[in-house]
Amino acid sequence: MIPYTVNIKLAARTLTGTLNLQNKTAVDWGWQGLIAQGCHSSILIIDPKTAQTIQVLERHKANVVKVKWSRENYYHNLSSPYCLRLASGDASGKIIVWDVVSGTAHCEIQEHSKPIQACDCKLIFIMFFCPFSPVLTSEGIVFITDFSYSKPPGSAGKKVYIASPHASPAHTKPAPATAPAPTGAKKALNKVKVLITNEKPTAEAVTLNDCLQLSYLPSKRNHMLLLYPREILILDLELSQTVGVVAIERSGVPFIQVIPCAQRDALYCLHENGCITLRVCRSTVATEEAADPEQSVQELVYDLRSQCDAIRVTKTVRPYRMVICPVNENKAALMVSDGRAMLWELRAHTGKAATNPSSGLSPLYSPVSFCGAPLGPNQKKIQDLSLNSMIGQTLIAGETLPTSSNQQEVQLKFLLTGLLSGLPLPPFAIRMCPPLTTKNINHYQPLLAVGTSNGSVLVYNLTSGLLHKELSVHSCEVRGIEWVSLTSFLSFATSAPNNMGLVRNELQHVDLPTGRCFAFRGERGNDEPPIEMIKVSHLKQYLVVVFRDKPLELWDIRTGTLLREMAKNFPTVTALVQTHLHTNKNVVLYQVKNRYRFLSSSPYSLLQDAESKSETSQAISAREHFVFTDTDGQVYHITVEGNTVKDGARIPPDGSMGSIACIAWKGDTLVLGDVDGNLNFWDLKARLSRGIPTHRGWVKKIRFAPGKGNQKLLVMYTDGAEVWDTKEVQMVSSMRIGRNVNYRILDIDWCTSDKVVLASDDGCIRVLEMAMKSASYRMDEQDLTDPVWCPYLLLPRAALTLKAFLLLQPWSGTFTMDVTQVDYSEKDEIKGLIQEQLNSLSNDMKSVLQDPELSLLQRCLLVSRLFGDESDLHFWTVASHYIQSFAQARQLTVSAAEGQAQSEGVQPSPQSHLDICHDVLCESSYFQKFQLDRVHLQEVKRSSYEHTKKCADQLLLLGQTDRAVQLLLETSADNPSYYCDSLKACLVTTITSSGPSQSTIKLVATNMIANGKLAEGVQLLCLIDKAADACRYLQTYGEWNRAAWLAKVRLNPAESSDVLKRWAEHLCSPQVNHKSKAILVLLSLGCFYKVGEMLHSMRHFDRAALFIEACLKYGVMEANDSRSAVASLTHYAHKLIEAAFLDYARLLRTLGLREGAALWASRAGSAGEQLMEELFQGEGGIPEAILGEEVVELGLESKE
Repeated sequence: MIPYTVNIKLAARTLTGTLNLQNKTAVDWGWQGLIAQGCHSSILIIDPKTAQTIQVLERHKANVVKVKWSRENYYHNLSSPYCLRLASGDASGKIIVWDVVSGTAHCEIQEHSKPIQACDCKLIFIMFFCPFSPVLTSEGIVFITDFSYSKPPGSAGKKVYIASPHASPAHTKPAPATAPAPTGAKKALNKVKVLITNEKPTAEAVTLNDCLQLSYLPSKRNHMLLLYPREILILDLELSQTVGVVAIERSGVPFIQVIPCAQRDALYCLHENGCITLRVCRSTVATEEAADPEQSVQELVYDLRSQCDAIRVTKTVRPYRMVICPVNENKAALMVSDGRAMLWELRAHTGKAATNPSSGLSPLYSPVSFCGAPLGPNQKKIQDLSLNSMIGQTLIAGETLPTSSNQQEVQLKFLLTGLLSGLPLPPFAIRMCPPLTTKNINHYQPLLAVGTSNGSVLVYNLTSGLLHKELSVHSCEVRGIEWVSLTSFLSFATSAPNNMGLVRNELQHVDLPTGRCFAFRGERGNDEPPIEMIKVSHLKQYLVVVFRDKPLELWDIRTGTLLREMAKNFPTVTALVQTHLHTNKNVVLYQVKNRYRFLSSSPYSLLQDAESKSETSQAISAREHFVFTDTDGQVYHITVEGNTVKDGARIPPDGSMGSIACIAWKGDTLVLGDVDGNLNFWDLKARLSRGIPTHRGWVKKIRFAPGKGNQKLLVMYTDGAEVWDTKEVQMVSSMRIGRNVNYRILDIDWCTSDKVVLASDDGCIRVLEMAMKSASYRMDEQDLTDPVWCPYLLLPRAALTLKAFLLLQPWSGTFTMDVTQVDYSEKDEIKGLIQEQLNSLSNDMKSVLQDPELSLLQRCLLVSRLFGDESDLHFWTVASHYIQSFAQARQLTVSAAEGQAQSEGVQPSPQSHLDICHDVLCESSYFQKFQLDRVHLQEVKRSSYEHTKKCADQLLLLGQTDRAVQLLLETSADNPSYYCDSLKACLVTTITSSGPSQSTIKLVATNMIANGKLAEGVQLLCLIDKAADACRYLQTYGEWNRAAWLAKVRLNPAESSDVLKRWAEHLCSPQVNHKSKAILVLLSLGCFYKVGEMLHSMRHFDRAALFIEACLKYGVMEANDSRSAVASLTHYAHKLIEAAFLDYARLLRTLGLREGAALWASRAGSAGEQLMEELFQGEGGIPEAILGEEVVELGLESKE
């Protein structure tokens, strides 16, 4: 049987290596669960769960300086599906928006009139993707609040300056004598003196050049951090003052990056030694030991809670950037300059820490809830699901310490869960293993051997793109590799020459399965001319070793013996090729008849016979042929059989060719390449020769493609590469540095019959199609070693089906993770892809999802985390909290007074409050405590009259009149505001609730507001307990956020509810159109009917139906609604319920989930009955199982 090679399907891909310095900031971890990392001009897409590179995007011509995933803060449906979109910007200013799954570009953005610098590209990213972020300049901070996508800002923004006497802000000296002298407890705080001013300070005071980073704190509104090498400063933007500092000891390792968390008031810090630390804000609850009030001054303190191991830092190995998972905030990835990605996961372990009692560290407790709901006695949970499921909320002043027996003290530890390594520094020598044949098809692996500059050989499996083995073979740079079988290869390396030009040659034989290496040439190799090349014969019997200034050696690979060392007068070899011509010794070889023709009786027919006989007995050898050229361009032909070497034909040099640099022979075609860029094609059968001048300089290497009859030729030049068709003698494709690529080719080879592999000086190895255009590929063509959980890889319809499948399976008594067990009308291919996603979930996650005690609200939150759906997660976090809160309050109300309805706007007092990162969505009581705690911190941190004035104003709004009067009386006599502040203090002290005084103050306040003094007028109205009027004035003048803040801290629940409802109406107006935010506001008020109505009108059918279902289960659908007649409300509620359930049933039918559609339709009244008939048309009626389920569900509904 004639063996033949076939084309195995390998995806085009890029094996990446070390990073460029411009790639330092080009990394992002998206809500989709994937990491994007810039590597030179390419972009890697990494799955952090399995530590695999699942995509490489290539289109940029310059180094990538910034990458950003699209946000997932929108409702997902078929028209707005789950999709992987990424934006990247390079140093030339080009921005590309990618469809990551297909590896194609959606659009490209670039201003062609002038190039944009790298820093400008980053600024565009800041504005385009984070439009409300502050911009750090060399002089100060610019806040742009009126940024819009459709028009430029109307103003230059508000610019503030950082004034600090020294470059180390946390070690500054007290304020100069011109500033107000600090009094009382403030004397202890002069060690932190960083002021934010509106006036430009002197040049000596500007320290922003030392500032490494500026970020908002997502866990607290109006807070920002400044990162310096040895300090982190926490700034309160309302006070414009430092309220906390994290300083490193003198011997500590400096910071290079910090990432603030949203779920907890915590900071992930990256240090110069590659160590990641987690610092959690200390509780501000006053301890009993703090007897001295001077020592109990509040300050934001972030305690070190965990740290990971450092890396070995060298000149070429440095930590570049850290990113954390935005969904769960308990995973971090460290990007190292050598291309490594280290994946760390934060784990919580129960138990008390053996710490020093004097350290001041308060214990961390695990929360008693899971996914926003109290944990059942036998309910399964994943403690390390997210940061807020691992540690509880930071306590503030006014809160009580937890007393629940269910709370356990936890310790946090970092665990290395994944490591992704890149290629080392170039240069590389690459060689693909022998091609696929019918003999090796059962055990073939497409392995690529990569020789590196440090002497190691890396073997990659090109099917998965993963490192198969890393072998430390040599002590110096690997210069070449030749495979002798599918599982073994020879590699050679040469050391640096000595003063005589001699080197140490290393020729090693490596067996892959065992990793065994041995010196093939034995003791030879010291102090001799360097090896130029090695060639293995076609049948892997013989090895030719070519030296620079020494005759070649011929070795028997099977026995490891030297057959012949050529005489000193043997010509110097410049190019050598093993030929496909070979015969068994019983077959006659036809001699060369003329200068251009070498013939074999049958070039391919004897291959299998010769191979099989050479394998069964080493005594039987097939005759093999080598062709080489010397320095004069003369072509030599030699034959080897057993221990015999015979000279064949000698062909004189071609006058049109220069010095021959390389030679390749396949079938009847011989190709020569010279140092001048000429290619000479010899057709041995037709006795023709044709020379082609390429004008591209030195032809470095030429290789024929594998496969019978495949006459494609890969040519490597100094400035690129080309693919030629030797049958037609024409170029197929070309790649040239500076024209279509920005990297230089170092080595070439074929990996299949239609794909080439190129090693380049940017540290990457690329597998490309024959056109050599791009290495991006479709991710669904990948053959990954480990399955990847990423619903975004599915088709839009399939992703939504998977979500609906995980959210609710009410048609079955038990929850299943097998999509084939449900009535799902879809192609088997799509079903298979969905089942692959389900199978890729962890066992813990499957166990929790199948737990019958997992409530609907918990399931919705868990699935939103799994999908990385930002919009869903925010909605269900707030909805779950307030549905349970109002349900709990309703039970207490009913038990206290049977039949007495809950008054409108009365908010419950739940066991746990909503996290403060939700700001005005939190309960009023907790929000008030937080604001009082904050203003007290501002008060003790004030360091100038402006700060004192802001603190006094804030205290007046909060109703803390006594403390405000004390601050007003601190104004010094030489201050221009001394008289006004004194009168103001008198006014605040003497205000009574009498009618005349209130009327006068209200009139004055109204006039002040009408004349542009809104803040002063609001302050006066708050003094006479007219905060509701103040809120209305603030809303009238467009200060909606300020009005909501004031309503939360000053008004009773009913009045606060009115103010927030007006705000919600404003958010729903066409001019604003922030309905998603309005829904969150209405959720915090308990207006659940209105929320359901809005969700349904916005066509958020699945969210609306599941939300209404949750409200019915908890019995809060009618809670706190503004309608007066309960009967009419019930009528409207039933209409809404039926409409929502019907539309959700139609959505499920569209997705192909017929059982789910039938169940929801059975609860949708008469319209649902019609849909039921359509679903089961022609099947003899509705199944009894669904009808039985319908009775149960309707009974539950009527009960509620």
